[in-house]
Amino acid sequence: MANDKRGKADQAVSISVASRITGVEVHTLRYWEKEFAEFLNPVRTDGGQRRYRPEDIQTVFLVKRLLRDEMFSIAGARRHLSFAFSLQRSA
Repeated sequence: MANDKRGKADQAVSISVASRITGVEVHTLRYWEKEFAEFLNPVRTDGGQRRYRPEDIQTVFLVKRLLRDEMFSIAGARRHLSFAFSLQRSA
């Protein structure tokens, strides 16, 4: 059970793997990271590479749904995420 002691950082994946998991292009993930910096903040390795944790992957799926399925604007998606994350923090 040594794996149970490892943190979420061990579950983090590269941007290319995150792209395959989510179906979102790498360049779009980078763009969303800038546009949704308050909510989407993958960790960086010492070499500067992005590592997407499980919670980052979930946020990407949420952003993807808001923008592509529900047709939110970037600003509208930001407002929705602000509300959703504030509810999550207060729970």
